[in-house]
Formats: sequence, C-alpha cells, structure tokens
Amino acid sequence: MADKGNDPAVIWQTMIGEMEKGFNSFANQAMASPEFSKVMNQVGGATAGAQKQLGELMEKYLVSMNLPSRAQMVGMAERIQGIEGQLSEIKAMLHQIHHNSLAPEGGFGAARPPRTKRPPSEGEQK
Repeated sequence: MADKGNDPAVIWQTMIGEMEKGFNSFANQAMASPEFSKVMNQVGGATAGAQKQLGELMEKYLVSMNLPSRAQMVGMAERIQGIEGQLSEIKAMLHQIHHNSLAPEGGFGAARPPRTKRPPSEGEQK
C-alpha cells in the first residue's frame, strides 16, 4: 500500500486545496477594493445598455415583419380587459332590467299569458 505522503491522490487533493485557499484570498482582496466595485458597476451599465439596444432592435424587426411588439401586445391586453369589464357591467344591467320587467305591476307572482282557446259555450260539448 502506498504511503500517505507519496499517494498521488492525497498530493492532488492537497494541491487543489491550497490553490482554492489562494484563489479565495485573492478574490476577497479584489472584491474589497473600490476599483472592483467600479468595474462591476461599469459592466452592469454596459449590460443594461446592450439589453436596451437589443430591445429596440427587436422592436424594429417586429415592425418590419408587420408583427406587434411586446408593448403593443400589453396595450391590447389592457384594452381587452377594459372592454371585458364594460361588457360585464352591461350584462349585469341587462339582467337587472330583464328581471325587473318580469315582475307584474301588482307585485303578485308572474303574469299569466293570454288565453288562446275560447271556453266552450253551453250547447257545445267539451
């Protein structure tokens, strides 16, 4: 059996562990510096600018393909929701009007429909 001091796996693990410690120490020192935060802010700003440019480019592409953009779709969805709300209100008002028109003026039960068949006279058979 190989000695622990000569075992390649133990040597490899020790070497990797020491490299991790060194990298962590360097990264902690770098992140604590004001220059690091400045660079990170610049990178964040550049990313936001690139994202904005990509959005504008995508909108131009959609317009050239005669397709609606995301903003236009959101606007249409909001308008449709408004229309649906108005339709619900109209439906509720129509239901209320219909319900009120079914009530008889006297307030007792439903109105009876007119008779269509005349009652038999005295000389006729039933």
